[in-house]
Amino acid sequence: MDKLPESLLLEILSRLDNSADVARCRFASKAFNNVFPDLRSIKLLCSWRGTSGSISSSCFKKVFLDFISKLRVVESVCIGLHDATGVDPVDAEFLMEWLPRVSQTLKSLSLSDLPFAKYCHNLAELNLRSARLSLDHLNPMPMLTTLTLECTILQDHHLHQLNKCFPNLQLLKLVGITGLKDPKIHLLHLQTCHLTLYSDLSSLTLITPNLITLKIVLCGYHTAIHVEAPTLSLFHLSVDGQKHPAAFTAKKFENLKTLCLDSFYIGFLLSEFPTMKTVETLILDSRNIAPRDARDSKLTLGKVFRVFPNVSSLRINSGAWSELEACLDPQGWDIILDGSKGLKTISAYLMLVDPSLTFSYVACLLDQCVGLSVVSLLIHCGVDGTQCKSFRSKCMARWPGLKWRWGVWGKRMKDTWITDLQITEHHKSSKKLRL
Repeated sequence: MDKLPESLLLEILSRLDNSADVARCRFASKAFNNVFPDLRSIKLLCSWRGTSGSISSSCFKKVFLDFISKLRVVESVCIGLHDATGVDPVDAEFLMEWLPRVSQTLKSLSLSDLPFAKYCHNLAELNLRSARLSLDHLNPMPMLTTLTLECTILQDHHLHQLNKCFPNLQLLKLVGITGLKDPKIHLLHLQTCHLTLYSDLSSLTLITPNLITLKIVLCGYHTAIHVEAPTLSLFHLSVDGQKHPAAFTAKKFENLKTLCLDSFYIGFLLSEFPTMKTVETLILDSRNIAPRDARDSKLTLGKVFRVFPNVSSLRINSGAWSELEACLDPQGWDIILDGSKGLKTISAYLMLVDPSLTFSYVACLLDQCVGLSVVSLLIHCGVDGTQCKSFRSKCMARWPGLKWRWGVWGKRMKDTWITDLQITEHHKSSKKLRL
């Protein structure tokens, strides 16, 4: 170990996820102990439960302060604490023991169950979980570009302070946030935004002229969503509400290329969307576990193509496909799907509850989408192998000119694709192909 170059030793230490492991390496090797002061980050994760075998609050403070005092330059600090009693074992006084000394070089700060009160002028990234953050009395941080708040209670007026406190914010994540009613986010330089809000919101407004990526997860009902993001390219909207979950208005979606919609009833959600001619990649999913009860949503492929007439790649997850089948009118299978001519690739996750009904819907889609070149169908891993083989053979015989990709899916397994070679070998062999 002593013969290894210091640069390599330092690289080894920097790859450890927990600084407690760094401390063990220091005691195990003099070479590691000599180079560790050149580390520029500290990440200390621990928990205590008040038992004889667990670490105490005072012990944690001592270990942390000793570690950080020996580092020459500190650029990143991550503290993860868990107290099963629900009592915060570390207070603001502990924070002030070390933060002033490293604040000039500190670029990234991640705290869990700790109050944040000190102004760090050069801080670029701030992550707070279950922490108390008061924006009312926080000095501006002009260098901060990334802000993550998790499991935190916020009020609407707190969000009004974001632009003032963090004028150059580019990435904002609000995950597991409660307490909001009518939040308005107005950030001029924001490029990426991820919102997971558990409050029953009346409305949500985003005015972000430079936003590129947006993900919204709402767990309430009847939320009016208004987005002004002219540069938005990727949008993921997930709504837990059941009937009429959201009223959606979009202004100047001129560059939106990829859209993912996830809702209890996709049909209701689509009814709120204006026509979007720029969307090329569309992903649909439904959270309804009883799709037969979703007939009122009136989800049809015709509605999909009317709202998104220029889609070239379409992915329909199992919930959305089941909702499509539930809303299917057998007399309407021959209706021309306006806007479907530009569709090049489609992938669908199938349950095959009624193979004949599923095949009829596949036929309705493939017969009218004349521009299709690749069709990817994944069948649930619980479906009988004989049914899978019959369905696959029927599809390939009817549309021999298409390029097919077959696979399996399930809740406890990753998507598994069966290649064209495997399919060919299956026809040459008497062995059963497992789907």
